[in-house]
Amino acid sequence: MRMRKKRHLEPRMERCAPVLLARGRPMDNLKEAAENYRALLDLPQIFGNENPVELEVGCGNGAFIAEKARRFANVNFLAVEICTNVILTAMERVLAEGIPNVRFLNIPAEILPCYLPPHSVEAVYLNFSTPLPGSTHARQRLTSPRFLAIYRDLLTADGRIEQKTDSEFFFDDSLAQYEACGFAVEDVTRDLHHSEWAAENIVTEYEANFSAKGLPIYRAVARVRQ
Repeated sequence: MRMRKKRHLEPRMERCAPVLLARGRPMDNLKEAAENYRALLDLPQIFGNENPVELEVGCGNGAFIAEKARRFANVNFLAVEICTNVILTAMERVLAEGIPNVRFLNIPAEILPCYLPPHSVEAVYLNFSTPLPGSTHARQRLTSPRFLAIYRDLLTADGRIEQKTDSEFFFDDSLAQYEACGFAVEDVTRDLHHSEWAAENIVTEYEANFSAKGLPIYRAVARVRQ
């Protein structure tokens, strides 16, 4: 079902300008933009410090990134979300709560290299990305080889991807893609909420609803292999 456009969307987006770094497509052709367009962000200047930067791809309503930023005030966080209706909620949350170390990009993940310098990100978080089952959509999954190549270029030498999903199919496919693309897979669990990583896990509303039904949450870390 198509999401209804939020009321007063544009004025509300304008009020979020202090935390919004980029919006839309610089070119209609995403491939051409990813290869040729560059407007690299000066992250130390934007955040006013040299703290490490971590990135969530597909931030949804911002619950995860807001809590992460509260817990880790010495880390800067970037949140990417393609849907303007959705990212607006996340930005308004961060502004209302006065969280200083989060900024947003309302862009397709394919063009992250247009804005983020190479090897500028310590971690990439993929929380409950759309599984997109079937071979037709395999290339669009956020753990497909083309996206993993983007993350590898953005990550620091010891950078990592942290993934959570409720889809066993997507999880198994992601593990295979990490290995095939040269990442070292570690900290794998097929029942996060009953694992050694449960205490530090940030549970989003979606995750809590799914887990309340007695269904497992899958989690893994993929680290850049030297």
